[in-house]
Amino acid sequence: MNHAVDAREVFRIHRSAEGDAAALQGLNLQVGPGEVVAVIGPSGSGKSTLLRILAALETPSAGTVRVLGQDVATLRHGRGARFRSRRLGLVDQHYGRALPPDLRCSQIVSQGMALLGAPSKTRADRAADLLSRVGLPGAGDARPSELSGGEQQRVAVCAALAHRPDLLLADEPGGELDTVSATAVYQLIGELAREHGSAVVMVTHDPAATAIADRTVQIRDGRLSDETQNGQAAIVVGRGGWLRVPEHLLVEAGIGGRAQASLHQGDVVLRRFGEAASAAAPASATRAASADPAAGPAAQLKGIAKSYGAGRLRRQVLDGLSHAFPTGRLSAVVGRSGSGKTTVLRLLAGLELPDAGEVRVLGEQLAGRDRSALADFRREYVACVAQEPDLVAMLTAVENVALGLSVRGVAPAEADEAARTWLIRVGLEQRLDHRVTHLSGGERQRVAIARALSAQPQVMLVDEPTSRLDQVNAGVVGRLLADAAAEHGICVVAATHDPLLIDVCDERLALEA
Repeated sequence: MNHAVDAREVFRIHRSAEGDAAALQGLNLQVGPGEVVAVIGPSGSGKSTLLRILAALETPSAGTVRVLGQDVATLRHGRGARFRSRRLGLVDQHYGRALPPDLRCSQIVSQGMALLGAPSKTRADRAADLLSRVGLPGAGDARPSELSGGEQQRVAVCAALAHRPDLLLADEPGGELDTVSATAVYQLIGELAREHGSAVVMVTHDPAATAIADRTVQIRDGRLSDETQNGQAAIVVGRGGWLRVPEHLLVEAGIGGRAQASLHQGDVVLRRFGEAASAAAPASATRAASADPAAGPAAQLKGIAKSYGAGRLRRQVLDGLSHAFPTGRLSAVVGRSGSGKTTVLRLLAGLELPDAGEVRVLGEQLAGRDRSALADFRREYVACVAQEPDLVAMLTAVENVALGLSVRGVAPAEADEAARTWLIRVGLEQRLDHRVTHLSGGERQRVAIARALSAQPQVMLVDEPTSRLDQVNAGVVGRLLADAAAEHGICVVAATHDPLLIDVCDERLALEA
């Protein structure tokens, strides 16, 4: 059988001065023509590395990978670029890379077709059709800067699909979209596969994405651990009998560091070995109320109006918005893509000013301060975590967090100790001394969150902090933010679509698109 993807015994080792890190460890995966496969797994399990190898952007350290009949190890430089432009569609989790800021969205969507020589009317019709199908019928003349993050992500998906690729490789295509917009994107991807016989390999944390998949596979520790097809779930047995038992089953069975395997009536049975049953970790205790109503809100918006663009492209994002964010609480800003969630955070940070209304943070009005004064105010009192973490690529996770503390005048030894403490709290104990270029998108997001928390701000603004995290780590980060707000009296404001994060929030501000 000819496969769109045929990966066998694939290893990928990232080598650095800090040591070697294995992203893939003997992975096997076959994808048939026209098959839609969803790839899930924890942050750092190797999902994005797999996509980069399939796209001929990285070569395997060992094993063989054939994509659409081509050995990716032979697709270097120009050959790889030509192969990608003609036969692949790529949706990067860092969607901004696919959006040239000087082009209009219709041009961005159709530029791949233009490079392949498609007539201008064909290009224009295709771009208009795709943008309409993801809920952006009027965005063709807009530039990326005039769109929200979620709208930009939908444009990037359209650009990847426009030339009808034989294989679409999508890394978190709905990661920063609300439920309605994400569903539209997933449906579009599924329709492409059915209409044109395209294969799809889609990395995702979103269970909704699996609805369009013919098969869902899970990666853990760099290899396939289980897969689901037609509602039937199976554990993958690798070479030499290696398999991975789901963690929740081990917890429920009380199995810790050792297990005993035996054959019983034709079934393999796992039991505890030489140790008492381990109880599941207790649920977090209800957080104590820490807000002092008499102290007033930590941040406040009064009658805020904000628009973008000019003329017929002008779009009113916020109109008369008022809201108070209390101290010691985790507040969720929710709403569809384009409803103004990121704008609210940028106004609270003083990174943008309203067209009308008043922004107060810690009792101080932000209007009237110059850029330098606003930067000083943020450095002293406010921590920001953007959708795209601004980490220093050549530094390790610890060094990135410690650098943020050093800028605030913390002594080197104290900064290093605090950095390690907070990185461990966000689940990166095994990644402390790895350069951030060797971390997954979800791991980099957690480094940025640790950096913000280590500064002990009075106000913390986080934009989609769990969008690139699996459900386990999303739950960890959500509880960490909620606990940090309560324990340290921080006003934490999070723009999010994630139900896991919304569930642990103390209050919500719902915006209408």
